[in-house]
This record gives sequence, structure tokens and C-alpha cells, in this order.
Amino acid sequence: MGKYSIKELEKLSGIKAHTIRIWEKRHQLVSPQRTQTNIRFYSDDDLKKIINVSVLNNHGVKISKIVGLSLPDLNQKVSELSEAQNSVEIYIDQLVLAMIDMEEEKFEKILSNLILKYGFEKTIVEIVYPFLEKIGVLWLTNNITPAQEHFISNLVRQKLIVAIDGLPLAPKTAPRILLFLPENELHELALLFYYYLAKQAGYRTYYLGQTVPYKDLKSVYEEHQPHMLVTSLTSGPSPATMPKYLARLSEDFAAAKILISGGALKKARFEPASNINFFSNALDFKRLI
Repeated sequence: MGKYSIKELEKLSGIKAHTIRIWEKRHQLVSPQRTQTNIRFYSDDDLKKIINVSVLNNHGVKISKIVGLSLPDLNQKVSELSEAQNSVEIYIDQLVLAMIDMEEEKFEKILSNLILKYGFEKTIVEIVYPFLEKIGVLWLTNNITPAQEHFISNLVRQKLIVAIDGLPLAPKTAPRILLFLPENELHELALLFYYYLAKQAGYRTYYLGQTVPYKDLKSVYEEHQPHMLVTSLTSGPSPATMPKYLARLSEDFAAAKILISGGALKKARFEPASNINFFSNALDFKRLI
């Protein structure tokens, strides 16, 4: 069971902590528990209720009417609203709720309907990415288990792989692009999406995936001579070793254009190299390729 502070509820629901306290006192909307040291915390059920209340309240339903709804009625109202509105925030919240309860069928249904409605690329960029950012809040506060994280990652990964497999293979004469994650880097979802975008753009793609030994990377590069290398650095290298790693990439793959994204870059200081380009999102990536 999750244990959330009121600030974590605020980040995940979009409702200000001050407003949650007012609703709690005035309407008994949720009933926080207390630790042995008298610190207030909220449960998974409290989080789910606050998210659903947030969805209705943000779409014009007064809190005085919401508090009179039973839990099934509350869920039904949110479901009806999601079908009638084109608000991506509602879908993001629904994915969070499905993740908390590990409801695979519900998560799969929402994601599949979104892809049919908006198309694959828009669904990933405008809904799945923001959803994963919210999941990051849960991960940082230890309110998501490794099982939940794997559950979500694998479902999204399956969608990406199916979409990639559905694209035609570029001819051997097409520009070549190699995608990889360095050793000990396991966060693959962003790289898979870049793989999809590169293949969609007509590149001849070489996808090496997670935790690729450097010697193997060099071997594939020497054999296929790709025009571009793409990687995403989330958990490493460390800030201290990042400059040396980037310099090594620049030198060993001097003839290639190297595209790099990821949160690990924000923690390090380094000198830019002429053949390395940094990007922050899918739109940047599409522009660079």
C-alpha cells in the first residue's frame, strides 16, 4: 500500500495541498492516517479518489456535488467524462489509476483506444511521456514497486515494438543510424521511441538496445559505418566521468553525428564536441535527423 504525503498528492493530482486540506475538513473527502511519529499520510484509495475528484472539478463539477457521489458513481462520472472530452489530462490520470491497481486490461484498453484516436506518435508524445513523468514522482517517493514499474514499462514497450515492426525496412542505400544504451543503462523506452521515429523517417536502423559493451558498439560501427549514433543517458555515466565518456564517443566515432538525450546530462559539466548534438524530446530528435 502506498503512503503519500499531501505534497505528493498535490503533484500527482494537480490539486493544491491547501485545497485538499479544505476539502478534507469541510467535506471529509479523505481521511489521512498517521505514522507512529504522528506524521499524516494518505493511502492508494485516497490518491485514487483525489485524482477522480480533480478530473471532475477541473471540468466544471462543483465539489459540493462531487462529495455526495458514491465511489462507483464517482468512477462512472469520470469514465463518461473521458469519453465525451478530448482532454489528455484525463487519460493521463486514468493511466495512473490503472497502474496503481496493476489493471492490465484497463491500461491496455486505454492505450489502444488512444492510439486509434490520436495516432501512435501523438499518443506517446502527449500522453505516455507525461504519464511516465508522473510515475517518476511515485518512484522517487517509493510509492511504486518494482513490480508496478516493470508492469507499466513492459506494456508500453510492447506497443512500441508492435509499431516498429509495422514499419517497412529501409533499403540498404538509405542513411544508417545506430541506436544503443551504454553498459548498465536499462531505461529503454525513450530509445525505442527514437528507433520508431528513425525507422519511420526512412533510415536503415541498427538497434542494439540495453547495456551494450563499448567494444561491441565499436565493432558494429566499424562493420556498418552508420551516419548517426543515438543514445539516452538516464542513470549514468556519473557527473565525474561524463566528460571523459563524451570525449571518447566523439573521438572513436568521429565520422558520425552523435545524438544524445537523458537526465544524466543535466548533472554533469563538459565541453561540447563538434559531432555531438544534445536533444531533450522527440520533436528535437525529429529535427536533428
